[in-house]
Amino acid sequence: MNDPLAALPHGPEFRFVDALVSLDPGTSAVASYRVRGDEAFLAGHFPGNPLMPGVILIEAIAQLGGVVAQSDPAIPPLANLLLTGVRGAKILGAATPGEVLSIRAEVEGRLGGMIQVSGEVRSGERLLASAKVMLSGQEA
Repeated sequence: MNDPLAALPHGPEFRFVDALVSLDPGTSAVASYRVRGDEAFLAGHFPGNPLMPGVILIEAIAQLGGVVAQSDPAIPPLANLLLTGVRGAKILGAATPGEVLSIRAEVEGRLGGMIQVSGEVRSGERLLASAKVMLSGQEA
């Protein structure tokens, strides 16, 4: 795949991975996302003190995990890959407009159309969130 980010089915309004920093296809990746400040959810979370919601940080882990899983050269991409579970999520901080987030995701295991991913989101040295997410899709 020439552009691994093309595996993301999300529209630009709901994409929380801007660029890949590194990719070990099918295994792990590091990516970045800059909190622009014009994201629609920031207007209400919270007026006058915009903070990126913790659930969006978890979504960023899931999105990058999907990119990693779909880039595996030995396994065909799954159709309709979705986030279907979250375990052990910890939200330890918040991101504000202007911050550049570092997202890490690693595929821990696969069973048919199910993929377990662990990941974290950092702003500089600050750990903002970590989670194990389950992605599910349909085998071709």
